[in-house]
Amino acid sequence: MAACIDLSRIPHIPGRLHATNNPYQRYGPKGFMETKILPNDDLYVRVDLPGVPDDAIRLRVDAVRQKVVFFSGEEVLGDGDNAHDVREYSGTAGLGCDCCEITGVDAKMKDGVLRMILTRVKVKDHDNNNNKCTHFLPPNAGKSGRYDVNSLVMVEVEEHPYVVKGRKDTLATNRTSDGCFRFSVDMPGVCSDDVFVIPNQNEIKFYGENKEVYEHDESCRIFLGAISNRQCCSFGIPLLSHDIAWDAEFGVLKVRVSPPPRNNHN
Repeated sequence: MAACIDLSRIPHIPGRLHATNNPYQRYGPKGFMETKILPNDDLYVRVDLPGVPDDAIRLRVDAVRQKVVFFSGEEVLGDGDNAHDVREYSGTAGLGCDCCEITGVDAKMKDGVLRMILTRVKVKDHDNNNNKCTHFLPPNAGKSGRYDVNSLVMVEVEEHPYVVKGRKDTLATNRTSDGCFRFSVDMPGVCSDDVFVIPNQNEIKFYGENKEVYEHDESCRIFLGAISNRQCCSFGIPLLSHDIAWDAEFGVLKVRVSPPPRNNHN
């Protein structure tokens, strides 16, 4: 069955950058972390941890600071990936008040995104007349963006604040000893069925959309970008003469561009 992309669903966003956490994200909630107070007063937290397998995240509740500490094992190392690019993550999310305690954490890791629902209980009254307590909300990391089409100055893309080991950039590129070019793009929330890679003679375009939107997420997220043939071609060989293969796993798109085999005939 042929697949198609409904480009009419992508809203027009002036400029090249939608969010400073990911230069290829063109639509959807921005930032490395998203927090929301639910109607029942639970706290919903969404954290992007691209590359982390679904079963590789660990959690613990810090009873002193009333926060959930999350940390991961190493990102899965793919064939041809650089070992120094392999990432590990660590961070916190939780409450900022002294009147409540975290009583439960319902967490799920899928496609490079950690989603948590934190339940709490009030253990003491406030000293003042304000009955509302505060929640710990992290800095708006990666939520700013550039929309000025008349400006030629790009906003600097932020590094991932929860990476404690490995690369912090959204895009990773390398060439292997056999002449292949590889690049990886973070698309948290996107699986292999949600990715399109479209090469032409000038570039390799890629598109990803997390079509399965979690009930508490603001909306889906759409990623769109391209790699120029000058970056991924072997010298003197047209791009479309290469073998181009791709896959997406744990919220990371990985593309391999292999030159054609050499002709050994005289």
